[in-house]
Amino acid sequence: MVKLDGKGPISIDTLTLIVVATIVGTLARYLTLKVDYRQYPSHPNGYLIHLVIAFIAAGIGAVAIPAIKSNNFTAVTFLAIAIQHFRDVRKTERESLRGLESTEFTPRGEAYIDGIAKTFEARNYFSLLVSLSTAAAMESLRGLGFTNLAVQSVAGIFVGYFVYIGLSRFAKGKTVGDIAKIKPGQIEVRGSELYVDGIFVSNTLGTENAQKMVLAEGLALVIEPNEEHYRITLDNFGQRKAILFEATRSVGVKRYHYTRKDYESGKTIIVLVPLIRDQEKLISVVSHTPLLESVKKSHSVMKSNIVGD
Repeated sequence: MVKLDGKGPISIDTLTLIVVATIVGTLARYLTLKVDYRQYPSHPNGYLIHLVIAFIAAGIGAVAIPAIKSNNFTAVTFLAIAIQHFRDVRKTERESLRGLESTEFTPRGEAYIDGIAKTFEARNYFSLLVSLSTAAAMESLRGLGFTNLAVQSVAGIFVGYFVYIGLSRFAKGKTVGDIAKIKPGQIEVRGSELYVDGIFVSNTLGTENAQKMVLAEGLALVIEPNEEHYRITLDNFGQRKAILFEATRSVGVKRYHYTRKDYESGKTIIVLVPLIRDQEKLISVVSHTPLLESVKKSHSVMKSNIVGD
């Protein structure tokens, strides 16, 4: 028989607690593995890797409560091991994405890669915390005299669900569409120079074929910040690389792609000749591009006090 505290076999109540908490914690990770317009992680292999890691995390969270109850505090040290393991997950994700940079239409950029890696590390904590809270709720009910396993399980699932909702809302970040207006731009070619809505973008269209291709097949977007201080985020090179990456990843690139910021108006210009000419899809993808944590600033706390006197 499996022993939890070294003194006797594990009880049916404790086994039920561990199984339910592990399943709920793993399910919480599955719900965050939504394949969206970014198509990352890819499935089925990407799903399998992250779900297995989530299962281990949920199992550690589920076992922690019975271990503490049985005074087996040594078992709780597995939480520290799990945290280190999750940090290794972030490192692995970062190295994997860096290795793919040369195969993409445009690179993600270091800032975007760092954000993705941190996100996947954080989402493993979802499994751990949801599982831990589920197990804690079930154990609390048992301590209050509710011995019915079905009641304990349902209560634990509800608590785990609300913890998952809370964590999801806390971890949810903003997107480009939350801070800016995105609209189609009018492409204009003057000799070898490319303009969008009268804003200079590039002077590399030196051949007649290039000029005809951009005019006939090109798509352009103008991103205008809703407020002046949002220019700090949108003007950031890492953020613009992330926007261009998502744009090219969604509709492909036949030949040319540019990004340009206009210092006077604060507008950011995206121009490309796509494989799939779908303006609405391009606008939607750019609108849903996440704001990178490394470049986001809180306008309300940007007022510095003068040190001195």
